[in-house]
Amino acid sequence: MLELSWAFFAIAGPAAIFAGISKGGFGSGAAFAAASILALVVEPGLALGVMLPLLMLVDAATLRPYWGKWHWPTARLMILGGLPGVALGAALYARSDPDVLRVLIGAISIGFVLWQVGRGRGWIRIAAAALPRWAGAVAGCVAGFTSFVSHAGGPPAAVYLLSLKTTKTEYQANTVLIFFAINIFKFVPYAFLGMFTAQTGMANLVLAPFALLGAWIGVKMHFMVPERAFFALTYVLLMATGTKLIWDGLT
Repeated sequence: MLELSWAFFAIAGPAAIFAGISKGGFGSGAAFAAASILALVVEPGLALGVMLPLLMLVDAATLRPYWGKWHWPTARLMILGGLPGVALGAALYARSDPDVLRVLIGAISIGFVLWQVGRGRGWIRIAAAALPRWAGAVAGCVAGFTSFVSHAGGPPAAVYLLSLKTTKTEYQANTVLIFFAINIFKFVPYAFLGMFTAQTGMANLVLAPFALLGAWIGVKMHFMVPERAFFALTYVLLMATGTKLIWDGLT
């Protein structure tokens, strides 16, 4: 049961802004931090259900600034690859209890930080040459799965997209379009699995302006602010929330 209290909105409002900034300006990679944060205070399924309509709203709001700047063959490949990944995520969710999801979301949160730090330190290297097209389909499938269970499709998508050595704006445009489509795919199974309730709908109405504000800030920041400062804050949030979720799930 989702209780729409002042305490909930004190956490959910900043989380929605943060998700909007990430999706609007920084490749969607850290947007799932909002769901990780919400999962600390509500059941993980409800946290995911609250965030999906907000992420879809941000997707729609950020399509226009990046319209036509994506590489359609690449985006199409990863969108089609995302379909079986979404189906796998739905199958897992239907057979899991909330503690399993807490551990999974927490592990993905910490894994994201380790992957990003490893890239920054040179411990993990993106392929020097563009990965083959089949790798794009696989990356799309993994992105669909992780997006379904934690809204964390950004890292697997980035592995393929970064190998293509695209411009910063083309990369951002690709992620906007890819996750716009994958989030639409997720909506129907989320509804059938009971992840949307009257309370999550009311929360969405209140939080929509926060998400749109974040998206607007993110688009502006994309052209003005380096990623380093933004992701430094993200890493701290994700390590803290990921550790807490794993602890809660196991204990």
